[in-house]
Amino acid sequence: MSRKLILFVALSGLVSTAMAQTTVAPAIPRDENIEKKVEALLEKMTLEEKIGQMTELTIDVITKRDNPTKEFQIDDALLDTVIGKYKVGSILNVPQGIAQSKEKWEEIIKKIQDKSMKTMGIPCIYGVDQIHGTTYTLGGTFFPQGINMAATFNRELVREGARISAYETKAGSIPWTYAPVLDLARDARWPRHWENYGEDCYVNAEMGREAVLGFQGGDPNNIGKQQVAACIKHYMGYGVPVSGKDRTPSSITVQDMREKHFAPFLEGIKAGALSVMVNSAMNNGLPFHANYELLTQWLKEDLNWDGMIVTDWADINNLYTRDKIVGSKKEAIKVAINAGIDMSMVPYEWSFCIYLKELVEEGEVPMSRIDDAVRRVLRMKYRLGLFDTPAYRHQDFPLFGGKEHATAALRAAEESVVLLKNTEGVLPLVSGKKILLTGPNVNSMRTLNGGWSYTWQGDRADEYATDYNTILESFTNKFGTSNIIYEPGVTYKKGGAWWEENTPEINKAVAAAANADYIVACIGENSYCETPGNLSNLFLSKNQLDLVKALATTGKPIILVLNEGRPRIINEIEPLAKAVINAMLPGNYGGDVLANLMAGDANFSGKMPYTYPKEINSLFTYDYKPCEDLEKMQGAYDYDAVMSVQWAFGYGLSYTTYAYSNLKVDKSNFTADDILTFTVDVKNTGNRIGKESVLLFSSDLIASLTPDVRRLRAFEKVELRPGEGKTVTLKVKGSDFAFVGYDGKWILEKGDFRIQTGNQTLNISCTDTKKWDTPNKE
Repeated sequence: MSRKLILFVALSGLVSTAMAQTTVAPAIPRDENIEKKVEALLEKMTLEEKIGQMTELTIDVITKRDNPTKEFQIDDALLDTVIGKYKVGSILNVPQGIAQSKEKWEEIIKKIQDKSMKTMGIPCIYGVDQIHGTTYTLGGTFFPQGINMAATFNRELVREGARISAYETKAGSIPWTYAPVLDLARDARWPRHWENYGEDCYVNAEMGREAVLGFQGGDPNNIGKQQVAACIKHYMGYGVPVSGKDRTPSSITVQDMREKHFAPFLEGIKAGALSVMVNSAMNNGLPFHANYELLTQWLKEDLNWDGMIVTDWADINNLYTRDKIVGSKKEAIKVAINAGIDMSMVPYEWSFCIYLKELVEEGEVPMSRIDDAVRRVLRMKYRLGLFDTPAYRHQDFPLFGGKEHATAALRAAEESVVLLKNTEGVLPLVSGKKILLTGPNVNSMRTLNGGWSYTWQGDRADEYATDYNTILESFTNKFGTSNIIYEPGVTYKKGGAWWEENTPEINKAVAAAANADYIVACIGENSYCETPGNLSNLFLSKNQLDLVKALATTGKPIILVLNEGRPRIINEIEPLAKAVINAMLPGNYGGDVLANLMAGDANFSGKMPYTYPKEINSLFTYDYKPCEDLEKMQGAYDYDAVMSVQWAFGYGLSYTTYAYSNLKVDKSNFTADDILTFTVDVKNTGNRIGKESVLLFSSDLIASLTPDVRRLRAFEKVELRPGEGKTVTLKVKGSDFAFVGYDGKWILEKGDFRIQTGNQTLNISCTDTKKWDTPNKE
């Protein structure tokens, strides 16, 4: 796309930018009291003050350098420059790149707020990436990563986890978290695969809504003292780069963008999300930060949403330095702001302020666009109550890091772990037997947590999480010191790249197995985050594969524990294992949970939130097209058809068994305006209490565009005692069966659909075709 065309796209429709569509109800109800305050303040502000509100700098910019104590301190002169001179309205990130105590956070933010209120009478808004609990506040409660939370298929756990994270984040006076992550994990190679709620757009939408409500509460105009502003990210299509590598181009069709990638963001906005962070990459050659259609039209106008859009790290400048769609930093600012960006995460210097002022004075950025952006920033600050309470007292949050929050995190981790294989009932482990714990992930808090844990890459978790148990420590506590043998065989290189391993000592592990009854091999990945996590292929490391192969020669039963952020290909060693557990990234309580589950003191209930590939070139999602079934060309709608996958989306075993029967629907014929109520009887036919996630899928049997083989339409989790049965009710709107046609418009076509849950199926029929003129069916 030529530069002229990009600038045309960015500038087109600017007149309509300031006017929300009146035909769509506001995504967040308008609060006239807040609007009056915003307008009164806006009228008094200088251009410099307005531009400052649109600027976000990292805390490194105001960090004192010549500090012999090494403890973080703010440089008063730099703070005066940033806030006093350039009127900067937002600071982000973690001092020295390391989690701080709630007391230190309060000290830092109070100092910034005091300066901001004294200088401008406008509070600063401070933001951090607390994406799986209170991950940048020492002593805070860590929850499992997003991919694990998806595996619970339990909305309640997601909302409660976000509520607790908000409470503990606010204990440090931080009002804004860059979460939840609503990218779709549809490419197993992607290094951010583990941050979101799996590959399915419906699961991401459901969990994203719950997270927003947990963070913000039920009234987005009045964020409580124990809540924070959510920032749903990364808008959008981030999880399917063509190369599989972070921040690289995608090639998403309009149909997939609207139908799948937009769906979680739409639900998050409807739940009242106050802010959105933009995808750092590009789609079909146009960077998202320069995409007027997606930023202004889809988000602000089509949804009548008055929240704020913030860039990701240095992404306006990347339009110039990396993406080459403009010839200067100044021109990049022009394109991005005119496209709809409200706040720039600059992050290291204040030239953004200088260039944007010049652009306004030159008429290249309309004053109406500046005012619109600043209204959105101020509105969020008023909604957060920052003008009244810029900082908080940590003493007012007595539940911080306490037992109540720990119990919630433990339960979330327990429901997130997936049992993938249990041949001959090798699990639960028989008490009193000797267990060899081996593999590089046995004695590591870093691997249990993954990235965004105390530090960006999670590389110092072992230093800061000493109060929690590694798998080794948990198993020792659970099974007794005399029953545990520890010989890792393979270890990660301390201080090296995340993927580097030391020279293996496999023979030591094999020798140790002679004295063991069971072998528990904890394998997978070390922690990483974002671009540093890029890899060349998905095979598990050769050392780890060789370790399991060598241990298999002992004849002792092997249980594989997969502790990894994305699926690593293990088809060579899976047949050698009696049992396989996908722990993913369960957080600080992951070791305790694994010990409880493998001892039989708790039951597995997690289900796969993504498709686990079997072959290096067989990277599928569950909602594939019929022609993608490489192993079975006939029977594309036969649910017994087998893709070349290791484990399917939605798969997960338990220590008990469940029987499905009597699937019914209240309307076998329906239209777009109907709500269909499905019921199915689920019975625990085993001898242990358990929780079953009931997943309801649909298949459009004939459509004008080749339909996906199946789509998840509803889910509920039910707890059943041995022998107990319950009727599970699942509601689906008729309009949910619509798809986006070749013309980019939603359509529900007359015809038949197959519904499936468990082993039960039935057919329903749409009696009338409906096509929507609106972009979002509402």
